[in-house]
Amino acid sequence: MREKGLIYHLAAFAVVAIWGSTFISTKLLLLGGLTPAQIFTLRFIIAYVLLLGYSYARKRLRLFADSWRDELLMLLLGISGGTLYFLAENTAMNYTTTTNTSLIVSLSPLVATALIVIFYRSQRLSRLQTLGTLMAALGVAVVVLNGHFVLHLSPLGDSLAFLAALCWGFYSLLMIPANSRYNTLFITRKVFFYGLLAMIPYFMWRPEETGIFNSSTLQSFNLSILFNLLFLGCIASMGCFLAWNWVMKKLGAVVATNYVYFNPVTTIIFAWLILSEQITLWFLLGTLLILVGMYLADKKSK
Repeated sequence: MREKGLIYHLAAFAVVAIWGSTFISTKLLLLGGLTPAQIFTLRFIIAYVLLLGYSYARKRLRLFADSWRDELLMLLLGISGGTLYFLAENTAMNYTTTTNTSLIVSLSPLVATALIVIFYRSQRLSRLQTLGTLMAALGVAVVVLNGHFVLHLSPLGDSLAFLAALCWGFYSLLMIPANSRYNTLFITRKVFFYGLLAMIPYFMWRPEETGIFNSSTLQSFNLSILFNLLFLGCIASMGCFLAWNWVMKKLGAVVATNYVYFNPVTTIIFAWLILSEQITLWFLLGTLLILVGMYLADKKSK
């Protein structure tokens, strides 16, 4: 049982580590001329088509949930964990600093924990777990700020970043009833489907961004853009969403969501490996706070 529990924790850490590296791929795609909405749409199309093919091959192609209420639940999962989350997070960086965005979005476990505790009494945290959660949140702030304790406030950008954190919180909350009734493959495929479906109103509002597949855009696709799109679609979307939803079912929404605190840590590690950015004492201190906080947050009350 301990070995199985370790596997779930390792899977959660691996997913967050991969998500931490997606900043580089997204940045390269933005520099390649794609918009945040186009990047999101393309990566979700890739993930959904692959999952659809896999479900068909395994003869597990279930199209609808058991009831219209459950189908509505899948729609809300797709909007909160897909469309709104990615649009809010990526758009926020156009109006505020990367530091502000990273800090606010990385605190989404606090939002998720608060929502889950409000709606589910069985998920109430002990004092030790609450202390651990707050300590991990403090560690995130130390890592992201990196000794520069100055935030440049931007009401619109910071509000969008908080909206992204709120969306992920609701996604974590809604996964509790979804995981209790449906398997991970079905839920993940529905998240991608409704995430894409919810993009239609956005593209109707911004028709200039619908030219993803026109000739000029396709001609600008080089190997680097294709590689990063495939990485985001196959690994960061399909693989990671499947693993994350599975981990949430096994570890519980609160414990699993706390792993998001590692997101800025893995981002900085990848920046150090790929971009030769410096690892500072503040980073080490913040990482230690996150590790200790995660350990305490995982402790069950006696």
